[in-house]
Amino acid sequence: MADTDFSLGSGNVRPKRIDIISDTHGYLSRSLLETIDGADLLIHAGDITSEADWDLLNTLAPIKGVLGNNDYCYHYHPELKALNRFTYEGLSFAVAHYREDLPVGSVDVAICGHTHRARVVELGRCTVINPGSASYPRGTRGATIARMIVAEGTILSVEIIDL
Repeated sequence: MADTDFSLGSGNVRPKRIDIISDTHGYLSRSLLETIDGADLLIHAGDITSEADWDLLNTLAPIKGVLGNNDYCYHYHPELKALNRFTYEGLSFAVAHYREDLPVGSVDVAICGHTHRARVVELGRCTVINPGSASYPRGTRGATIARMIVAEGTILSVEIIDL
């Protein structure tokens, strides 16, 4: 889908694929790495717990991330904090490990982790995403990530992908 042109706004644009992961806890499976290959942007919602994994993810695509509750003894990029707010493809994003730390009312997309359980919820104009855990899921569902397709300030799709 990422190679398809869509007529949006003033002309044809290539939609961007954002792959969202969380709670990898020092383990990046082959399935995860194959699934996120080709993403235009990676977002990690915390509990990376491996400097080598952070470095590897940075070789695959540009990455935005936050610190999780198990990340404070690691030395990642100095700008990696508990909350990350940014704009991408005309959409405002906020990423935090904990749901309660997200400024849901003031962004288009709010992303959290911590629970290891995947969930997508619409709250007013905000899409709230927890991708679950790509490495250590909880509950009956296996390892998951979330994938968004966006273009020109529009969310074209959001899905939870089972690894």
